Amino acid sequence: MAGALFLGIDAGGTHCRARLVDGDGTILGTGHAGPANLGIGAQAHNSIIAAGREAFAEAGLAPSARRRTHLAIGAAGADDPAAVDALAARRLPFASVTIRSDAITACIGAHGGADGGLLIVGTGSQGIVRRKGRFQRVGGWGFLLSDQGSAAVLGNRAVRQALAAHEGTATPSPMTQQIMSAFDNSPAELLAWSRQSTPSQWGAFSPLVFACADAGDGVAQHLVDAAVADVAHLLERMVELGAERIALVGGLADQYPSRLPRRLARRFVPPERDALAGAIDLARAAAGA
Repeated sequence: MAGALFLGIDAGGTHCRARLVDGDGTILGTGHAGPANLGIGAQAHNSIIAAGREAFAEAGLAPSARRRTHLAIGAAGADDPAAVDALAARRLPFASVTIRSDAITACIGAHGGADGGLLIVGTGSQGIVRRKGRFQRVGGWGFLLSDQGSAAVLGNRAVRQALAAHEGTATPSPMTQQIMSAFDNSPAELLAWSRQSTPSQWGAFSPLVFACADAGDGVAQHLVDAAVADVAHLLERMVELGAERIALVGGLADQYPSRLPRRLARRFVPPERDALAGAIDLARAAAGA
């Protein structure tokens, strides 16, 4: 294993991060790129390669160093076997390649490899519970089917509410008016945008929903209450599966603890390490290090 390197990738729906370390765990370089949810296909591969390339460049290493580098990717969308196979079939010139869901790598990192639960609430959402070394998931089946409490689902609900209010079939509010103004108050323009929008683009409306709710917008508050209830249901199931300690991570992680019942919020613990550390643990395991 002399000279071996380990590259961890956190491939999320909004951005992709990379961390390159040596055998002693010293960070040699880091990298960043755009969205890398495996559901977006070639773009995810390109983001992963770009983030890794940046990490090698920061470390001052030539591309040939990849041949002694063990890569582990924690990716959003990795629960779809076809998406994982598609990524694995692309050119990834490393000593070994491990692909797992971003929830698993984040859970490994959050609890230092010990048992515990992790709930991601970012562009998407997913719970993962590690008990006696076995992982069980809750949700995380994508924006169209699942991802309760996520930015994408909340943003989608807000835009739907805005359109209904614009047409007079739902209650208008400052939030709905701001959303429609982003599309020049044109349902046709909104329709064209919706046909090509990504989960992260839907999720971009979620900060507005929380801000309007905090400012007293009743329509926004109703949407936030529904999202909080969704997150509570995920947490309750995780507790049933044996999660005594739960790390809450992701872009919306700061929005929920104060809004949740105390019986659930008291289970939250700060993550010990991040998802990149969890990915690097997997890379080491694959290398037998």
